[in-house]
Amino acid sequence: MEDIDNQLLHSIYEASPDAIIVIDALGLIRSFSRMAEAVFGHAKADVLGQNIKLLMPAYFAAHHDRYLERYLKTGERRIIGIGRVVTGLRKDGSTFPLELAIGEARVRGEPYFTGFVRDLTERHQAEQRIHELQDELIHSSRLASLGEMSSMVAHEANQPLSAAATYLEIARELVASAKPAERKRGIQTLEQVAAQIRRVGDTIRRIREFAKKKVPELSVEDINRVVEEAAAIAAVGTRSKGIVLSFDLETGLPPVKIDRIQIQQVVINLVRNGIDAMENCPRRNLALKTEALGGGQVEVSVIDGGPGISQHIAERLFTPFTTSKADGTGLGLAICKSIVEAHGGHLRYLPNPGGGAIFRFNLSAAPASSAGT
Repeated sequence: MEDIDNQLLHSIYEASPDAIIVIDALGLIRSFSRMAEAVFGHAKADVLGQNIKLLMPAYFAAHHDRYLERYLKTGERRIIGIGRVVTGLRKDGSTFPLELAIGEARVRGEPYFTGFVRDLTERHQAEQRIHELQDELIHSSRLASLGEMSSMVAHEANQPLSAAATYLEIARELVASAKPAERKRGIQTLEQVAAQIRRVGDTIRRIREFAKKKVPELSVEDINRVVEEAAAIAAVGTRSKGIVLSFDLETGLPPVKIDRIQIQQVVINLVRNGIDAMENCPRRNLALKTEALGGGQVEVSVIDGGPGISQHIAERLFTPFTTSKADGTGLGLAICKSIVEAHGGHLRYLPNPGGGAIFRFNLSAAPASSAGT
């Protein structure tokens, strides 16, 4: 019966649509499924006995042993039994987003960890296309709304402005008259002009109220995790472009209180802009960095090795409809700026001394009371 159970377990192991990897307490690979070979591009014989860091980009590899050691000492879980989206490294050096779930077992008293890895490349490509179609629809809707709003503004403002112009002509003639009664009527007419102009101001104020931004839905988040997940999603499809993605994420950063989806959208937009900028460049390195600033601030940087941004574009880079892309709308960075500012931060551009562009934005650390919830 035990042989049958072992055979069933082995067949499940080999037929699993997820890659399955088993490591020991030292992080050494003890088992590597057929799907793991397909996902990472390594032959089983080449990785058995190697450290699991072989399958991670440099940043994650540098922190893995420390995380494993801390877990064995304290039992503090960050992925084990929880799962999350991280970045994997293939044999050919390309990175890809993956969903990782880890289970723990004791064999003869020794801890072993089983990782279930799902390659999210195709799923994210499909989701990305869906998002692109949604964005196109939203953009078309916004343009249509903009056209309707423009017509409304023209209609609402034209009447009082035309009336004001007529009243001014009448007032000019009346005030120019030598008769006191005519001058009095001229002053009354000027008051009517002021009333019509106030109507225009009220119309514009109502439109501004209508277009007010939605308040972000805030939650306490680990900024490094937010950046990791956003970068993994944004990097889908970069394999064929030869993009080298690197991370310099400071450990021990305080949590931030943000709208996670909105801030990830900012990171995704900045990463994709960097990837697009380097398309025809010999140096295609893209770095993501986080660090603590003074005054309870955390800073996120996206650094590319592209051609940089010309001075005349840089001066109005965050102005709507300003773009250096041939097919760009010029709205992406303006939207990113408004999102960051809604969080009380500031998005800015700096030229990269080594060539390329640096985009940085800051966020406030969560208050101690909310960070502990």
